Amino acid sequence: MRKINYRTEEEIELIRESSLLVGKTLAEVARNIKPGVTTLELDSIAEEFIRSYNAVPGFKGYNDFPGSLCTSVNEAVVHGVPTNEPLQDGDIVSVDCGVYKNGYWGDSAYTFAVGDIEDEVASLLKRTKESLNRAIEVAVAGNRIGDIGFAVQSYSESFGYGVVRELVGHGLGTDLHEAPEVPNYGRKGNGPLLKEGMVLAIEPMINLGGKSVRQKNDGWTIVTSDGKVSAHFEHDIVVRKGRAEVLSTFEYIEEVLKTNCIFRVINRMVQ
Repeated sequence: MRKINYRTEEEIELIRESSLLVGKTLAEVARNIKPGVTTLELDSIAEEFIRSYNAVPGFKGYNDFPGSLCTSVNEAVVHGVPTNEPLQDGDIVSVDCGVYKNGYWGDSAYTFAVGDIEDEVASLLKRTKESLNRAIEVAVAGNRIGDIGFAVQSYSESFGYGVVRELVGHGLGTDLHEAPEVPNYGRKGNGPLLKEGMVLAIEPMINLGGKSVRQKNDGWTIVTSDGKVSAHFEHDIVVRKGRAEVLSTFEYIEEVLKTNCIFRVINRMVQ
């Protein structure tokens, strides 16, 4: 079993800096998501933005991954490779981003609607994000990893969704993937004990249909076996007594999305 790291307050601040930069990068991506844009264009925007902060787009070249972002469209769950295929109205795209700065990682993901999406898909996005919030609520000192997985699984399965088993969250720090693994399923009271100073990337991957997934021939992209869409949200947190502290943020992203929505409403009114 791999050693679990417990981070000092100084280290936590460096992880926070990288994590917040991921949030700012995803907000920059959000500004540009619309029908007709390609995920390769979004990837280029993200890389330029990250480097402007004297940081490294950590995914690029990680285990030979070709992009700065993982861009997973519709039935793609995670690890989607950026392409020249334009996004279409009604698509969803999960954008996962990693930043490496001052020796520490940030890693966060958000699933975006492209134009107008179906109501059941919008509900999946909302509930997947809520499952992340519920997981964070129990990621406190004295609980166990299984409590996090149970929170995601019990909430998500109550709507009939499939909870992906093969891919998990993880510890985070000087490496992108550290111990412990953080599954999105589990039993209360099981697994490693949560202690103060543990930094975790919690990332529910929830399918509209069944839980089964497969890998595409590109060697990276994981898709749902039944072809139904999947949502993915991820935060970096540090375990504390009483309440976990979230190091990443969706605030920058959602400010952009709110502005985009207002502009869309205005445009419809004047047409």
